[in-house]
Amino acid sequence: MKEFVISEAQTEKAVLVGLITRLQDERKTNEYLDELEFLADTAGAQVVKRFTQKLDTPNSVTYIGKGKLDEIREYLASFEEDPENEIGMVIFDDELSAKQIRNIEKELKVKILDRTSLILDIFAMRAQTASAKTQVELAQYKYMLPRLQRLWTHLERQGGGSGSGKGGSVGLRGPGETQLEMDRRIILNRMSLLKQQLAEIDRQKSTQRKNRGRLIRVALVGYTNVGKSTLMNLLAKSEVFAENKLFATLDTTVRKVIIENLPFLLSDTVGFIRKLPTDLVDSFKSTLDEVREADLLVHVVDISHPDFEEQIKVVEKTLADLGCAEKPMILVFNKIDAYTYVKKDEDDLTPKTKENITLEELMQTWMAKMSDNCIFISARNKVNMDELKTMLYKRVKELHVQKYPYNDFLYQTYDEEETEK
Repeated sequence: MKEFVISEAQTEKAVLVGLITRLQDERKTNEYLDELEFLADTAGAQVVKRFTQKLDTPNSVTYIGKGKLDEIREYLASFEEDPENEIGMVIFDDELSAKQIRNIEKELKVKILDRTSLILDIFAMRAQTASAKTQVELAQYKYMLPRLQRLWTHLERQGGGSGSGKGGSVGLRGPGETQLEMDRRIILNRMSLLKQQLAEIDRQKSTQRKNRGRLIRVALVGYTNVGKSTLMNLLAKSEVFAENKLFATLDTTVRKVIIENLPFLLSDTVGFIRKLPTDLVDSFKSTLDEVREADLLVHVVDISHPDFEEQIKVVEKTLADLGCAEKPMILVFNKIDAYTYVKKDEDDLTPKTKENITLEELMQTWMAKMSDNCIFISARNKVNMDELKTMLYKRVKELHVQKYPYNDFLYQTYDEEETEK
C-alpha cells in the first residue's frame, strides 16, 4: 500500500518546481531549490531542470498556473522517444494537497512528489533501528491518509470509452468507495498499533535515561548536514556514521565523553530542515526527547553555507516548538575551512553580504553577540577542538555543580559506552 517513493535500482531523472511569491523572492526560491536538489540527490534522483513561476499564492488546483504546467508537459514530452533520458518524476518544493497531486498527475502523467514525500523517502531509506523505522512508518501513514483517494484514480480509467463520462464509472464507484474505506480502516488500525509501539519505546528510553546516573546531558543540535556526527566522533572517539548527505543520522546516538576526568553524556540528534513536516516532528518525539531532556545544547552551524543565518533561525524555531528555547546553549560554527570570501573593489558601494565579509569580521560579530558561548571550528581539520573541549568542560562543570551539588561521583569513570537502539 505504501508508495514511497524513489527506486533504488536505478537513478531516476527529475525536474524541480518552485514558486516565487510575495513572501518568497527569487533568491530565496533558488536557495530552497538548491536544498531540494540536494534532497533529491540524497534520495537517489538526478535533477535535470528547474522550473519557477511568479504567483501571489499557489494555485489551489494545480499549485502552478496552466501555462507553466503546459510548459513542463512539453518539456517532459520531448524526452518520450529517448528512454535513457526519459524523466520519470516532478518534485515540488512545497507540500501538495491530494487534489493538487491528482490534477498535476492527470496533466503530466509522471510521478509527482512534494517536499514532504521526498523527505519521508529519505527517512525511510536512512532508518536503521526498529525505533526509527517505526517512527518513519507512522509519519508515512499520516501523510498518506488524506491522500488515499489518489491511489484509486486508476479505477476511473477502467471505464473506457469516449462517451459522456458518466457511464464509464458505472459499477466501479461503489467497489472503489468500499475499498477506499477498507484501506482507510487498515491504515488507522496500523497507525494505532504503531503509536502503541512508540509509547513502549518511549517508556524504554525513559528508563534508559533514568539509569544513566548523575551525569550532565549534552545534545548536539543543528540543521541537517552541518557536521554534528563528525563532531560527535571527535569528542567521543566513536564511529558514528557521517557523510555529505542530508539526514545521514536518524537514530539518536548517546556516548559517554570524558574531558579532564569530567564525564558527561553526549547525544547526536536528527538534523532539522526548513519546511520539516509536522508529522515527522510528532513521530520523532522519542528521538527529540533527548533534546528536551538535555542540560546543555550545542548548536552546530555550517558557517560555509551561504544562508547559515536562516538555518540558525530554523533550528531556533524548532527548538522553541519543542519547548527548549531557554536551555543553556553553545553556538559552534563549523567548517571554517570551507568559508569563502570574495574581495570587493574599494570603490564598490554594495552593502556587505556574506560574500564580502571576512571570517574575522564574522567571528567578531557573533562573539560579541554570544559572549563566551560562541566558537569557530573545523571538525574535519580539527581546528580549535582543544578550545571547544575547554569550553565544554567549563559549562558542564558549572551545570553539574548546580544540578548535583552533593554528588560524590563527579570524577568517577565509566567503562561502558551507551548507544540507544
